[in-house]
Amino acid sequence: MTSSLGWLRRRWAAKSAILMYHRVADPAGESDPWGLCVSPAHFAEQLAVLRECGTPLTLPALARSHERGEVPQGGVVLTFDDGYADNLHVAKPLLARHDVPATVFVTSGHVATEDELWWDELERLLLVPLRLPATLDLAIAGGMRHWDLGRAAVYADDDRRRDRGRRAWEGAPGSRHALYYAVWSLLLPLAARERRDVLDAIASWAGEPRRPRATHRVVRADELVELARGGLVDIGSHTVTHAMFPAQSAAAQAHELAESKAALEAILGAPITTFAYPHGERAPESPGLVRDAGFACACTVVAEPVWKGSGRYELPRFAVEDWGGDEFARRLTRWLQA
Repeated sequence: MTSSLGWLRRRWAAKSAILMYHRVADPAGESDPWGLCVSPAHFAEQLAVLRECGTPLTLPALARSHERGEVPQGGVVLTFDDGYADNLHVAKPLLARHDVPATVFVTSGHVATEDELWWDELERLLLVPLRLPATLDLAIAGGMRHWDLGRAAVYADDDRRRDRGRRAWEGAPGSRHALYYAVWSLLLPLAARERRDVLDAIASWAGEPRRPRATHRVVRADELVELARGGLVDIGSHTVTHAMFPAQSAAAQAHELAESKAALEAILGAPITTFAYPHGERAPESPGLVRDAGFACACTVVAEPVWKGSGRYELPRFAVEDWGGDEFARRLTRWLQA
Protein backbone atom coordinates (compact mmCIF):
# COMPACT_ATOMS: atom_id res chain seq x y z
CA MET A 1 0.00 0.00 0.00
CA THR A 2 2.82 2.40 0.92
CA SER A 3 4.56 1.84 -2.42
CA SER A 4 1.27 2.40 -4.26
CA LEU A 5 0.74 5.71 -2.46
CA GLY A 6 4.31 6.73 -3.30
CA TRP A 7 3.74 5.92 -6.95
CA LEU A 8 0.51 7.96 -6.99
CA ARG A 9 2.19 10.94 -5.32
CA ARG A 10 4.90 10.85 -7.95
CA ARG A 11 2.43 10.26 -10.78
CA TRP A 12 0.40 13.36 -9.95
CA ALA A 13 3.21 15.60 -8.71
CA ALA A 14 4.26 18.66 -10.69
CA LYS A 15 7.18 17.92 -13.01
CA SER A 16 9.86 19.77 -14.93
CA ALA A 17 12.32 18.45 -17.50
CA ILE A 18 16.05 19.07 -17.75
CA LEU A 19 17.37 18.61 -21.29
CA MET A 20 20.94 17.62 -22.13
CA TYR A 21 22.76 18.87 -25.21
CA HIS A 22 26.43 18.88 -26.16
CA ARG A 23 27.03 20.62 -29.49
CA VAL A 24 25.02 22.78 -31.87
CA ALA A 25 26.74 22.01 -35.16
CA ASP A 26 25.80 20.53 -38.49
CA PRO A 27 26.80 16.83 -38.35
CA ALA A 28 26.43 16.35 -42.11
CA GLY A 29 29.57 14.90 -43.63
CA GLU A 30 31.20 14.22 -40.24
CA SER A 31 31.37 11.19 -38.05
CA ASP A 32 29.28 11.75 -34.92
CA PRO A 33 29.52 8.40 -33.10
CA TRP A 34 27.84 9.63 -29.93
CA GLY A 35 25.10 11.72 -31.54
CA LEU A 36 26.38 14.88 -29.86
CA CYS A 37 25.45 17.29 -32.66
CA VAL A 38 22.12 19.02 -33.09
CA SER A 39 22.04 21.09 -36.26
CA PRO A 40 21.45 24.83 -35.89
CA ALA A 41 18.23 24.55 -37.90
CA HIS A 42 16.84 21.79 -35.68
CA PHE A 43 18.01 23.58 -32.52
CA ALA A 44 16.07 26.68 -33.58
CA GLU A 45 12.97 24.53 -34.16
CA GLN A 46 13.40 22.91 -30.75
CA LEU A 47 13.67 26.29 -29.02
CA ALA A 48 10.46 27.45 -30.70
CA VAL A 49 8.70 24.28 -29.52
CA LEU A 50 10.05 24.73 -26.01
CA ARG A 51 8.63 28.25 -25.88
CA GLU A 52 5.25 26.95 -27.02
CA CYS A 53 5.02 23.74 -24.94
CA GLY A 54 6.91 24.54 -21.75
CA THR A 55 8.21 27.28 -19.48
CA PRO A 56 11.96 27.93 -19.82
CA LEU A 57 13.79 27.95 -16.48
CA THR A 58 17.37 28.36 -15.36
CA LEU A 59 18.93 25.43 -13.54
CA PRO A 60 19.72 27.54 -10.44
CA ALA A 61 16.05 28.62 -10.32
CA LEU A 62 14.88 25.03 -10.53
CA ALA A 63 17.33 24.05 -7.78
CA ARG A 64 16.01 26.82 -5.52
CA SER A 65 12.42 25.74 -6.14
CA HIS A 66 13.31 22.13 -5.45
CA GLU A 67 14.98 23.11 -2.18
CA ARG A 68 11.67 24.68 -1.11
CA GLY A 69 9.87 21.44 -1.98
CA GLU A 70 8.34 22.91 -5.13
CA VAL A 71 8.86 21.96 -8.77
CA PRO A 72 7.11 24.00 -11.48
CA GLN A 73 4.79 22.05 -13.74
CA GLY A 74 6.01 22.25 -17.31
CA GLY A 75 9.33 23.88 -16.49
CA VAL A 76 12.13 23.12 -18.95
CA VAL A 77 15.85 23.63 -18.31
CA LEU A 78 18.44 23.47 -21.11
CA THR A 79 21.92 22.22 -20.29
CA PHE A 80 25.04 21.64 -22.38
CA ASP A 81 27.83 19.30 -21.33
CA ASP A 82 31.58 19.76 -21.91
CA GLY A 83 31.77 23.42 -22.99
CA TYR A 84 32.27 23.15 -26.75
CA ALA A 85 33.06 26.48 -28.42
CA ASP A 86 29.97 26.20 -30.64
CA ASN A 87 27.90 26.70 -27.48
CA LEU A 88 29.02 30.33 -27.66
CA HIS A 89 29.29 30.92 -31.40
CA VAL A 90 26.21 29.00 -32.58
CA ALA A 91 23.95 28.12 -29.65
CA LYS A 92 23.99 31.36 -27.66
CA PRO A 93 22.71 33.60 -30.50
CA LEU A 94 19.80 31.19 -31.02
CA LEU A 95 19.11 31.07 -27.27
CA ALA A 96 19.06 34.87 -27.23
CA ARG A 97 16.73 35.04 -30.24
CA HIS A 98 14.21 32.78 -28.49
CA ASP A 99 14.93 34.16 -24.99
CA VAL A 100 15.70 30.72 -23.56
CA PRO A 101 18.33 30.45 -20.78
CA ALA A 102 20.78 27.56 -20.49
CA THR A 103 23.52 26.12 -18.32
CA VAL A 104 26.84 25.09 -19.88
CA PHE A 105 28.89 22.59 -17.86
CA VAL A 106 32.54 23.25 -18.70
CA THR A 107 35.44 20.80 -18.47
CA SER A 108 37.83 23.34 -16.97
CA GLY A 109 41.09 21.59 -17.82
CA HIS A 110 40.49 22.17 -21.53
CA VAL A 111 39.85 25.91 -21.28
CA ALA A 112 43.56 26.73 -21.44
CA THR A 113 44.32 24.33 -24.30
CA GLU A 114 43.34 23.73 -27.90
CA ASP A 115 43.15 19.98 -27.33
CA GLU A 116 40.08 18.02 -28.29
CA LEU A 117 38.17 16.12 -25.65
CA TRP A 118 39.53 12.61 -25.53
CA TRP A 119 36.63 10.80 -27.23
CA ASP A 120 36.80 13.31 -30.10
CA GLU A 121 40.55 12.83 -30.44
CA LEU A 122 40.05 9.07 -30.51
CA GLU A 123 37.41 9.51 -33.22
CA ARG A 124 39.86 11.62 -35.26
CA LEU A 125 42.54 8.95 -34.91
CA LEU A 126 40.41 5.89 -35.65
CA LEU A 127 37.39 6.99 -37.72
CA VAL A 128 38.86 9.70 -39.95
CA PRO A 129 41.96 8.11 -41.59
CA LEU A 130 41.37 6.29 -44.87
CA ARG A 131 44.10 3.75 -44.05
CA LEU A 132 45.46 2.39 -40.80
CA PRO A 133 48.07 -0.30 -40.05
CA ALA A 134 46.81 -3.87 -40.14
CA THR A 135 47.25 -4.54 -36.43
CA LEU A 136 47.08 -2.49 -33.24
CA ASP A 137 48.79 -3.36 -29.95
CA LEU A 138 48.24 -1.17 -26.91
CA ALA A 139 49.45 -1.27 -23.31
CA ILE A 140 46.40 -0.36 -21.24
CA ALA A 141 45.92 -0.62 -17.48
CA GLY A 142 48.91 -2.91 -17.05
CA GLY A 143 47.96 -5.31 -19.84
CA MET A 144 48.48 -5.67 -23.58
CA ARG A 145 45.57 -5.49 -26.02
CA HIS A 146 45.74 -6.66 -29.63
CA TRP A 147 43.45 -6.01 -32.61
CA ASP A 148 43.61 -7.33 -36.17
CA LEU A 149 41.87 -4.71 -38.30
CA GLY A 150 41.38 -6.92 -41.33
CA ARG A 151 39.41 -5.14 -44.06
CA ALA A 152 38.76 -2.25 -41.64
CA ALA A 153 42.39 -1.17 -42.14
CA VAL A 154 41.10 0.47 -45.34
CA TYR A 155 38.08 2.69 -44.70
CA ALA A 156 36.24 2.46 -48.00
CA ASP A 157 33.83 5.20 -49.04
CA ASP A 158 30.82 2.87 -48.80
CA ASP A 159 31.78 1.87 -45.25
CA ARG A 160 32.31 5.50 -44.28
CA ARG A 161 28.88 6.52 -45.61
CA ARG A 162 27.24 3.54 -43.89
CA ASP A 163 28.85 4.38 -40.55
CA ARG A 164 28.13 8.10 -40.64
CA GLY A 165 24.69 7.68 -39.09
CA ARG A 166 25.65 4.87 -36.72
CA ARG A 167 26.33 5.25 -33.05
CA ALA A 168 29.58 4.03 -31.55
CA TRP A 169 28.06 0.92 -29.99
CA GLU A 170 26.31 -0.13 -33.23
CA GLY A 171 29.41 -1.06 -35.22
CA ALA A 172 29.44 -4.47 -36.88
CA PRO A 173 32.20 -6.86 -35.70
CA GLY A 174 35.44 -6.08 -37.48
CA SER A 175 34.37 -2.54 -38.46
CA ARG A 176 36.09 0.75 -37.65
CA HIS A 177 33.19 1.65 -35.34
CA ALA A 178 33.65 -1.61 -33.44
CA LEU A 179 37.36 -0.84 -33.03
CA TYR A 180 36.58 2.69 -31.87
CA TYR A 181 34.06 1.49 -29.31
CA ALA A 182 36.36 -1.22 -27.98
CA VAL A 183 39.23 1.21 -27.43
CA TRP A 184 36.89 3.88 -26.03
CA SER A 185 35.56 1.40 -23.47
CA LEU A 186 39.10 0.68 -22.26
CA LEU A 187 40.04 4.36 -22.06
CA LEU A 188 36.87 5.42 -20.24
CA PRO A 189 37.88 4.56 -16.65
CA LEU A 190 41.53 5.63 -16.94
CA ALA A 191 43.07 8.58 -15.19
CA ALA A 192 43.74 11.51 -17.51
CA ARG A 193 47.52 11.06 -17.64
CA GLU A 194 47.31 7.35 -18.42
CA ARG A 195 44.69 8.02 -21.09
CA ARG A 196 46.96 10.68 -22.62
CA ASP A 197 49.77 8.14 -22.92
CA VAL A 198 47.49 5.68 -24.74
CA LEU A 199 46.21 8.36 -27.12
CA ASP A 200 49.79 9.37 -27.91
CA ALA A 201 50.59 5.72 -28.67
CA ILE A 202 47.58 5.46 -31.00
CA ALA A 203 48.59 8.68 -32.77
CA SER A 204 52.09 7.33 -33.34
CA TRP A 205 50.70 4.01 -34.61
CA ALA A 206 48.25 5.76 -36.95
CA GLY A 207 50.89 8.19 -38.23
CA GLU A 208 48.65 11.09 -37.27
CA PRO A 209 50.23 14.26 -35.84
CA ARG A 210 48.58 15.90 -32.86
CA ARG A 211 46.52 18.57 -34.63
CA PRO A 212 43.28 19.32 -32.80
CA ARG A 213 40.32 20.35 -34.92
CA ALA A 214 39.07 23.88 -34.24
CA THR A 215 35.52 22.63 -34.75
CA HIS A 216 35.80 20.33 -31.72
CA ARG A 217 37.56 22.52 -29.17
CA VAL A 218 36.31 23.76 -25.81
CA VAL A 219 35.81 27.47 -25.15
CA ARG A 220 38.89 29.53 -24.29
CA ALA A 221 38.91 31.70 -21.16
CA ASP A 222 37.91 34.86 -23.04
CA GLU A 223 35.11 32.96 -24.77
CA LEU A 224 33.92 31.60 -21.43
CA VAL A 225 33.59 35.17 -20.16
CA GLU A 226 31.63 36.08 -23.30
CA LEU A 227 29.43 33.01 -22.93
CA ALA A 228 28.47 34.05 -19.39
CA ARG A 229 28.02 37.74 -20.23
CA GLY A 230 24.45 38.99 -20.04
CA GLY A 231 23.17 36.31 -17.67
CA LEU A 232 21.43 34.20 -20.31
CA VAL A 233 23.92 31.37 -19.84
CA ASP A 234 24.87 29.99 -16.43
CA ILE A 235 28.28 28.31 -16.25
CA GLY A 236 28.56 25.05 -14.32
CA SER A 237 31.37 22.63 -13.58
CA HIS A 238 32.02 19.36 -15.40
CA THR A 239 35.24 18.53 -13.52
CA VAL A 240 38.80 19.28 -14.65
CA THR A 241 39.51 16.21 -16.78
CA HIS A 242 36.05 14.74 -17.43
CA ALA A 243 36.85 12.02 -14.91
CA MET A 244 34.38 9.17 -14.53
CA PHE A 245 33.66 9.29 -10.81
CA PRO A 246 32.97 5.58 -10.13
CA ALA A 247 36.53 4.82 -11.27
CA GLN A 248 38.05 7.51 -9.01
CA SER A 249 38.79 7.54 -5.29
CA ALA A 250 36.80 9.89 -3.06
CA ALA A 251 39.91 12.07 -2.75
CA ALA A 252 40.31 12.25 -6.54
CA GLN A 253 36.64 13.16 -6.96
CA ALA A 254 36.94 15.91 -4.34
CA HIS A 255 40.02 17.26 -6.14
CA GLU A 256 38.22 17.35 -9.49
CA LEU A 257 35.29 19.19 -7.90
CA ALA A 258 37.34 21.75 -5.99
CA GLU A 259 39.83 22.47 -8.76
CA SER A 260 37.23 22.88 -11.50
CA LYS A 261 35.10 25.14 -9.33
CA ALA A 262 38.08 27.29 -8.37
CA ALA A 263 39.38 27.54 -11.95
CA LEU A 264 36.03 28.60 -13.40
CA GLU A 265 35.37 31.07 -10.58
CA ALA A 266 38.81 32.63 -11.13
CA ILE A 267 38.00 33.21 -14.81
CA LEU A 268 34.47 34.51 -14.28
CA GLY A 269 34.78 36.25 -10.92
CA ALA A 270 31.46 34.71 -9.89
CA PRO A 271 30.33 31.64 -7.92
CA ILE A 272 29.91 28.33 -9.73
CA THR A 273 26.92 26.56 -8.17
CA THR A 274 25.89 23.86 -10.67
CA PHE A 275 27.58 20.60 -11.59
CA ALA A 276 27.10 17.68 -14.00
CA TYR A 277 28.70 14.27 -13.55
CA PRO A 278 30.86 13.28 -16.54
CA HIS A 279 29.08 10.52 -18.43
CA GLY A 280 26.32 10.98 -15.85
CA GLU A 281 28.09 8.47 -13.61
CA ARG A 282 28.55 8.81 -9.86
CA ALA A 283 29.76 6.64 -7.00
CA PRO A 284 27.70 6.26 -3.80
CA GLU A 285 29.73 8.99 -2.11
CA SER A 286 29.66 11.40 -5.06
CA PRO A 287 26.46 13.38 -4.24
CA GLY A 288 27.75 14.15 -0.76
CA LEU A 289 31.11 15.25 -2.15
CA VAL A 290 29.38 17.57 -4.63
CA ARG A 291 27.29 19.09 -1.83
CA ASP A 292 30.33 19.52 0.41
CA ALA A 293 32.21 21.24 -2.43
CA GLY A 294 29.62 24.03 -2.36
CA PHE A 295 27.41 23.19 -5.32
CA ALA A 296 23.64 23.73 -5.15
CA CYS A 297 22.74 20.81 -7.43
CA ALA A 298 24.14 18.17 -9.76
CA CYS A 299 22.83 16.52 -12.93
CA THR A 300 22.98 12.91 -14.07
CA VAL A 301 21.80 11.33 -17.34
CA VAL A 302 18.92 9.33 -15.86
CA ALA A 303 16.05 9.86 -18.33
CA GLU A 304 13.25 11.02 -16.02
CA PRO A 305 11.41 14.24 -15.25
CA VAL A 306 12.30 16.20 -12.13
CA TRP A 307 9.79 16.21 -9.29
CA LYS A 308 10.01 17.23 -5.65
CA GLY A 309 11.16 13.72 -4.69
CA SER A 310 14.18 13.86 -7.02
CA GLY A 311 17.57 14.07 -5.33
CA ARG A 312 18.96 17.57 -5.84
CA TYR A 313 22.45 16.13 -6.31
CA GLU A 314 21.19 13.45 -8.70
CA LEU A 315 18.85 15.41 -10.94
CA PRO A 316 17.70 13.46 -14.02
CA ARG A 317 17.99 14.72 -17.61
CA PHE A 318 16.71 13.77 -21.03
CA ALA A 319 19.26 13.57 -23.85
CA VAL A 320 18.22 15.54 -26.94
CA GLU A 321 19.19 14.38 -30.41
CA ASP A 322 19.12 15.98 -33.86
CA TRP A 323 15.33 15.99 -34.13
CA GLY A 324 13.10 18.35 -36.07
CA GLY A 325 10.49 20.39 -34.27
CA ASP A 326 7.61 17.91 -34.61
CA GLU A 327 9.56 14.97 -33.18
CA PHE A 328 10.97 17.14 -30.40
CA ALA A 329 7.45 18.36 -29.52
CA ARG A 330 6.20 14.78 -29.20
CA ARG A 331 9.06 13.82 -26.94
CA LEU A 332 8.94 16.94 -24.78
CA THR A 333 5.19 16.51 -24.22
CA ARG A 334 5.75 12.90 -23.22
CA TRP A 335 8.61 13.79 -20.88
CA LEU A 336 6.60 16.44 -19.06
CA GLN A 337 3.69 14.03 -18.62
CA ALA A 338 5.82 11.00 -17.62
